Amino acid sequence: MIKHFLSLEWKSFFRSASFGKSLGIKIFMGFMALYFMAMFLIIGVALYPILNDQFPEQDPLVVLNGFLFYWILGDLVFRFFFQKLPVMSVKPLLTLPIKRGKVVNYVLGKSAFSFFNFLPLFAIVPFGITLMMKDYAPGLVLGWMFAIYLITLIINYLNFIIESFSAETELSFLPIILLTGGLFALNYFNIISFTDIVGSGFNAMYQSPALLVIPLAILVGLYLFNFKLLHKKLFLDSGLKEKVQEVNAANLEWTKNFGDIAPFMQLDLKLLWRNKRTKSSVWMLALGLFYGLFFYPQPMYQNMPWFFAFIGVFVTGIFLINFGQFIPAWDSGYYKLLMSQNIKYEQYLKSKFTLMALSVIILFVLSIPYVYFGWKILLAHFAAAIYNLGVNTHVILYGGSFNRKKIDLSQKAAFNYQGTGAVQWLIGIPLLLVPMGLFALFNFLIGFEIACLILAVLGIIGIVLHQKIMTFITAKYLESKYKMIDAFDQNN
Repeated sequence: MIKHFLSLEWKSFFRSASFGKSLGIKIFMGFMALYFMAMFLIIGVALYPILNDQFPEQDPLVVLNGFLFYWILGDLVFRFFFQKLPVMSVKPLLTLPIKRGKVVNYVLGKSAFSFFNFLPLFAIVPFGITLMMKDYAPGLVLGWMFAIYLITLIINYLNFIIESFSAETELSFLPIILLTGGLFALNYFNIISFTDIVGSGFNAMYQSPALLVIPLAILVGLYLFNFKLLHKKLFLDSGLKEKVQEVNAANLEWTKNFGDIAPFMQLDLKLLWRNKRTKSSVWMLALGLFYGLFFYPQPMYQNMPWFFAFIGVFVTGIFLINFGQFIPAWDSGYYKLLMSQNIKYEQYLKSKFTLMALSVIILFVLSIPYVYFGWKILLAHFAAAIYNLGVNTHVILYGGSFNRKKIDLSQKAAFNYQGTGAVQWLIGIPLLLVPMGLFALFNFLIGFEIACLILAVLGIIGIVLHQKIMTFITAKYLESKYKMIDAFDQNN
């Protein structure tokens, strides 16, 4: 059965509409994996001499065991944000004559072979080999290494439990932050010394390998608990809820001032406010608007005027970036229906453009108080806003024509990477790096005012050529129309 499951996954990968993009991402992730493996390997080789040098009076193994508490907290937080159970990918199996228990076991068993579980071994194994070369008992060292791996698997399954109980809340990351932050605070203020508790536990398992039965029993218990939770929730209609809410319909009469794109704007505004995922784009406005407060009050950034352009693009373009990068994937759930209507594609794209342009103007106006930190900041923000209007809006719309990944709007917003592909990574270059690079170059060669002028001129050129650029972008979308329809029909 496992062979059958693996065969289906292999076929789904190569037959996916986003195969090319997925392959590119996987190659990139492969290089990142090699990088982290190399880093952990270097750490593992250097760990013993470093600990021996910094703590000459103590046993390096005992010292390391004392620091493992921080590794457990860090690993748990990192996994919560980046490691998810592939539940959606196995839901199609539920239509086949396969027992649900086998599907659940496959999902949970597959997670045990995650890269996250093997990465620590690249540090632990070299360190263990070094210990054996330093005349530590090989059997005891191997037992200690096995204990580390058991704890890694415990973190793996504990993460899924925490995620399962926090998934229903909008701020799903709060439970893990409160848990790990609380444990860290208790240890930091010496209320409960978890470093001593964890360190003593690993020391005890090193000295008495028979104690390995304790983490093994915990691991089995967590696996069974995960099995019970997933078995209960893994249904084809598990996303459907019986919760009834009163509908508060907003009056969007003001959108009629935008003429023939008004219906599309109303649709976009309702989409933004009525769905968990899109709401994050609205709440991110506050974060983007106050982004400058992390830098401008600090004197060191006042002497870095080339950095003002980056902040300006980000502050005035936070909605543009956060919302625009997933056009038209926001509409993927009903894209086929939308495309079957007698509508002009140009009007559909124009509504997206107008929404992003309005956000840039509003955010610039709201960012005017940054003049308190100097007129140069206001000037840089103004130039960045013009650049966003004339260049970045078109760039992000064009990038959207390559989107092939479906987005489930009902899913939680926090740390949800659904719909993210190679496009989102590549589009960041012209969005942020190009204006920052141009600004820095002309600021260095000529001066600050000329650098601002260059950004503004580029933006003005984009505004003047808006109609021609939109015609070109529309043609690109029409060319990819049926590819998008096919891709959005898949769970990729």
